[in-house]
Amino acid sequence: MLTIDQEIHDAIVAHARRDHPDEACGVVAGPEGSDRAERFIPMVNAAGSPTFYEFDSTELFQLYKEMDARDEEPVVVYHSHTATEAYPSRTDIDLASEPNAHYVLVSTRELFDEDGGNIDGPVEFRSYRIIDGVVTEEEVTITTGEKSTP
Repeated sequence: MLTIDQEIHDAIVAHARRDHPDEACGVVAGPEGSDRAERFIPMVNAAGSPTFYEFDSTELFQLYKEMDARDEEPVVVYHSHTATEAYPSRTDIDLASEPNAHYVLVSTRELFDEDGGNIDGPVEFRSYRIIDGVVTEEEVTITTGEKSTP
């Protein structure tokens, strides 16, 4: 089960809305071994695509150096789908390389009107574990209140 603070949930959704119609992507880091999603880190989709995301390799390298220095790990790896449901694609499954991470997908497909313009429609927010190519959906619990800080 993924437990995530309302503020971080809202930040992920806002990032997905902001980057729509391109896919958004990012990480939520937390203390190593804690499974606590605490530090929201929006990333640039280097692919700049509505159907694919790719972390910028330089930005990702810097992020891992920073997480290592802070004794953190990626607790959540997230991205959006702009035209399909919030379920991992074959490519998403193949690229899932963090066995301890929660893979969050946000579908912004309802943000299109019939003319292709942006509207303030609902988004779909789902979380998965992806280990050795096996996808398991998990419950998401959204909490409110103060986040713990290191």
